[in-house]
Amino acid sequence: MKENQYDNEAFFKKYSEMNRSKEGLKGAGEWSELQKVLPEFSGKRVLDLGCGYGWHCLYAAEHGADYVLGTDLSARMLETAVHKNSHKKIEYRRCAMEEIDFPDNSFDIVLSSLALHYVENYKELVQCISRITAPGGYFVFSAEHPVFTAYGTQDWYYGEQGEILHFPVDRYFYEGKRDAVFLGEPVTKYHRTLTTYLNTLLENGFEVLNIIEPQPPEEMMDIPGMADEMRRPMMLIVKAGKRL
Repeated sequence: MKENQYDNEAFFKKYSEMNRSKEGLKGAGEWSELQKVLPEFSGKRVLDLGCGYGWHCLYAAEHGADYVLGTDLSARMLETAVHKNSHKKIEYRRCAMEEIDFPDNSFDIVLSSLALHYVENYKELVQCISRITAPGGYFVFSAEHPVFTAYGTQDWYYGEQGEILHFPVDRYFYEGKRDAVFLGEPVTKYHRTLTTYLNTLLENGFEVLNIIEPQPPEEMMDIPGMADEMRRPMMLIVKAGKRL
């Protein structure tokens, strides 16, 4: 089993204190935009890769999905998902995204929320997702924006008085491993260009239906630091349809 910071006690405690952890989907800044492009769940078989607390799994189940499988590498995440977001139509399973193995056309909808930037081989994962997604199905994901992941540190440049000057963007076309800091802890992420994100889908049986660079919703703009999120994109949302 691959290692991950989410089973680190100190890291997980910090993560559990984030708004998205305490408030669920309404506490996630990108949710209002992601929700707009979600497909109809009624009667569908749904796979959530990197399901975390299971908020999206519960949303799919409550909106009529016939079966929802949430997978995550973190045992702590899954324990919380079972506690907070259980439903008779949901199954949770510990598994790395890179290790999923299901029969062809097993799912109608594949979701992934802010997890793909932890995957080293995006192409292999998309090939697998394409194989297990039924024709006419959907792959909808959010990931950290390539502008946000390019340089690696994922932090602003500050002035002498601690004021934000600008956000660094460098090494954009050099894809690969980045050593970042998230919630004060070192984490490994993988940078790839927008071209790679989208063309890999097109080359593996998908058509791109929606591309969104979500901005903070108006009702969150009074949260400290949120106004600065208008200065550069942090996230990318893509909806792709599996060609018939």
